Amino acid sequence: MSDDAVVTLPASLRDAFKEPLGSVFEDADTLLAGADTPVVAVGDVVTAHLLRAGHTPRVAVVDGKTERERVSDATAAALPDEESRVRVDNPAATLTRDLLVRLREAVAAEESTVLHVDGEEDLATLPALVCVPDGWRVVYGQPGEGMVRVTVDGDARAEARELLGRMDGDPEAALGLLTE
Repeated sequence: MSDDAVVTLPASLRDAFKEPLGSVFEDADTLLAGADTPVVAVGDVVTAHLLRAGHTPRVAVVDGKTERERVSDATAAALPDEESRVRVDNPAATLTRDLLVRLREAVAAEESTVLHVDGEEDLATLPALVCVPDGWRVVYGQPGEGMVRVTVDGDARAEARELLGRMDGDPEAALGLLTE
């Protein structure tokens, strides 16, 4: 575990992330229809799709990769300038103190924030589900399927807390960093 890691994903829990936590969409306009609530976008491709559909996520978490490969030039061009991004360290299969605190701060901020993860952003969906207010939507990519939209409520938050609680390290500290 890295020095800043609060929790890491054990191999035994990887299968729990294969099933989408919400509804899957292939089209950003359809995904965005029906509610005018803030969105947290996890992933470069998801963020690019939302921006192309005319919706700026309240928080976007990107890492310059999709399925562990560099994003296409078209996807990279659709994202906000690198200079405007908040840099965050977060190795693969890990949630660091840096990511958890910056995510909580971005959710609380008045303006839209792009967190650029040096490492991997895949697990950021769970802390996002824990720390955003009810009614917000968290959108993330489901490889080979599309974009998953989760409207945050008590059930979604409980499921995220349960998954975080099964991770290695100090899940209680992770939850504490998200709710300070």
